Amino acid sequence: MPEEDSQRQSILDAHEEFIQHIEKGSSKIRTLSVTTLVVGVLLVVSYLYQLVLPYTTGTTTVTVNLLDPTLQATEIVVLVIALAWLYVALRDYLFTTKLARAISDIRRQEREIEKRITG
Repeated sequence: MPEEDSQRQSILDAHEEFIQHIEKGSSKIRTLSVTTLVVGVLLVVSYLYQLVLPYTTGTTTVTVNLLDPTLQATEIVVLVIALAWLYVALRDYLFTTKLARAISDIRRQEREIEKRITG
């Protein structure tokens, strides 16, 4: 029995260490995701603005021809990449938020179990 108890304690210790690692990492991932979201939104807005500019203001040249098909194709490709980047950042943010809530619930349940055990 003592060996079995020792094994259980080792498993619980490893589980606790793993949860702490996830908690630390999830806050870093959330911060990175928020930063990525902000940068992604700025990129999307700026590229959309550049694509719409010649049609809304009549400005067709600044230092380059904004109606140049090569330039517009490049802007569209970069816009698609920025949108993909935005999607990944949003997905990661939502995942880490869900993970943080789940860990919080687990911690609450652990405290309740500990109270029941200790009386």
